[in-house]
Amino acid sequence: MLDLSGQLSEWIEEGREFAVATVVAVGGSAPRPPGAALAVAADGTAIGSVSGGCVEGAVYDLCVQALQDGETLVERFGYSDEDAFAVGLTCGGTIDVMVTPFDARRGAEPAALRAAARSEPVALARVARGPAGLLGRAVLVRPDGTHQGSLGGHRGLDRTAIAEARALLRAGRTGTVDLSEDGSHCPGGLTLLVESAVPPPRMIVFGAIDFAAALVGAGKFLGYHVTVCDARPVFATRARFPDADDIVVDWPHRYLRGTKTDRRTVLCVLTHDAKFDVPLLAEALRLPVAYVGAMGSRRTHEDRNRRLREAGVSERELARLKSPIGLDLGARTPEETAVSIAAEIIAAGNGGTGRPLTGSGTPIHRAVRESGHLPRAV
Repeated sequence: MLDLSGQLSEWIEEGREFAVATVVAVGGSAPRPPGAALAVAADGTAIGSVSGGCVEGAVYDLCVQALQDGETLVERFGYSDEDAFAVGLTCGGTIDVMVTPFDARRGAEPAALRAAARSEPVALARVARGPAGLLGRAVLVRPDGTHQGSLGGHRGLDRTAIAEARALLRAGRTGTVDLSEDGSHCPGGLTLLVESAVPPPRMIVFGAIDFAAALVGAGKFLGYHVTVCDARPVFATRARFPDADDIVVDWPHRYLRGTKTDRRTVLCVLTHDAKFDVPLLAEALRLPVAYVGAMGSRRTHEDRNRRLREAGVSERELARLKSPIGLDLGARTPEETAVSIAAEIIAAGNGGTGRPLTGSGTPIHRAVRESGHLPRAV
């Protein structure tokens, strides 16, 4: 639900009634992960998606029903039936969808949506499986442990839910937690869906060249907060990079040393100039970031690796470097190269192979890795 925070916050301010359907569990080849949501307003307006199209019509009807009867329910959709008119996932797998009429008076959900819309880190824990009286109950949790709302039931349930939500929020992950109704870590009676909304992950592009301009657009499309850094002020300008969130004129290694990064950050080094690349990569390869890639020919790559070894970079650290940067797509133009780099970043974050799906036999939809890029709420 938090991935729709911008639009739903506006609906709240306008006083619109709506219901939200949220994916709370998936199995097999499911098209959308837990946390994906479809919202339907009382006037029939719909935003979001829970399945990429397979069961949207049926879920829409459930939202309309929830608006009419005020009840929260969980519905499972699975493999398509032999009946051509049956509702199921044509791609296989199963999804469990919780449909909840939105109540602006409950406090936790409206506050979570407003916080997420402001790009504030927040987690929302909701009962996705359990007794009817608890189903859909929610508690909002902030990084410092302050919270709003209650799941009801045993007093230990809120305490455990808050601790689990804080842990998932620190990791920037959305996931489920199985508990007992008393809050003990004994799977059985109750399942929480914890949605985490965190600020967008960072993409830092070093080298204000034409390839960087195309990569900025790809990074923004993927949901990154994109920074362009170059030591040359004549190139690092707003006119050349109108879509970048930040433009920094500084020596790349010095900027990287002083800026904030985390395990979701991706670093793209496009300068292919040793005086910039070597000190920068010596810093980058020692940071706990999601991805480090560097542009250059294979000859440039070999020379750069030699210089990095001389600068004290270990073989283990060098093994993290994606160079030459990008997947082999036969790319030539800056735009094609940006797609190549973006594809490698996605594959690195999600455990993909980069090989064609045709004939591969590998799963199309993988479980999200903890270290991977989770845009916005997942």
